[in-house]
Amino acid sequence: MTKTALVIGASGQVGRATVAALAGDGWRVRAAARGERTGPPWPAELGVEPVRLDREDDAALAAAVGAGCDVVVDMVAYGRRHADQLLGLADRIGSAVVISTGAVYTDDDGRAFGAEDARFPVPVTERQRTGAGGADERGAGDYAGGKVDLERRLLAAGDRLPSTLLRAGTIHGPHTVFPREWHFVKRALDRRPVRILTHGGASRFQPISTRNLAELIRLAAARPGSRVLNAGDPDAPTVREIGAAIAALLDDPAEEVLIDGPSPAPPVGETPWSLRWPFVLDMTAAERELGYRPLSDYAGTLPATVGWLIGAARDRDWREVFPYMAGRTGEFFDYRAEDAWLATRPGRTARPAGPGRTGGVGR
Repeated sequence: MTKTALVIGASGQVGRATVAALAGDGWRVRAAARGERTGPPWPAELGVEPVRLDREDDAALAAAVGAGCDVVVDMVAYGRRHADQLLGLADRIGSAVVISTGAVYTDDDGRAFGAEDARFPVPVTERQRTGAGGADERGAGDYAGGKVDLERRLLAAGDRLPSTLLRAGTIHGPHTVFPREWHFVKRALDRRPVRILTHGGASRFQPISTRNLAELIRLAAARPGSRVLNAGDPDAPTVREIGAAIAALLDDPAEEVLIDGPSPAPPVGETPWSLRWPFVLDMTAAERELGYRPLSDYAGTLPATVGWLIGAARDRDWREVFPYMAGRTGEFFDYRAEDAWLATRPGRTARPAGPGRTGGVGR
């Protein structure tokens, strides 16, 4: 008998890959989203049923679940309210697979992920302590705190709604709203002569491709259970290695300039991966419990990501294409600040190339 999956957030980067993975594995998939993002729909032969859904609408969610489904895969659940939505429909849902985040972890001294001095074991296992939570009932509060609340609510339900929580690293792949790789792609397209990196380029921030994350979801859907699992690629390259790999794809001859320590003049040298200490996820539990084997390493998925980024931003203002990223990291392209800092270095003068912070290919 064919099993049914409801995928919430199906038009996003992870949702697209997940719908394809589940449908290709024989699931009957209902793909729920508020609307279609740019890009072609799933091939007709997959038989995907699109469902218009506002995640905040309780009645609409109940209607999407319908008479029942074997698994709900939730890309956008956050906080206690969304957990309670799912639990309220537990009598019609066989199990759930929910995307959480590695940001729920705190280090051994209780410092939150993202704190300047937070220093985690390498690698981080699922036994590592997590934050206190504390988002309000509507999910307002810090992002990690809301995810902690979500996890605890669902896990406390146990067999009432078996839920797999996947603690994802930095998600990468086509159709992303926060494309970290754009940091290096835009610089190459703008013909910047230098690639400046803090912490000697040694920062490591665990990535997870949409392909590998969809594979984890596919496996978890087929093996219901109440658990938390890390979600990461088989490797965690340094930011220096990521920059070099993108430069090789784009024939970018930029000179590498390494800063020993943090930025001497923020945001010079800072990137979306910049961390003082490495953050790497242990994938042993997923391998043991789900039989997980990654479909690709980071470099293997990079050409598709870079190609999509260039196509998406061609002849458009990149800030309109990736507004979420622009709102958080626009200063990474402050080329005037870079040139001013370079000019202060002994024996060196700045070599401005390409446009300033508001210009460039994709502007």
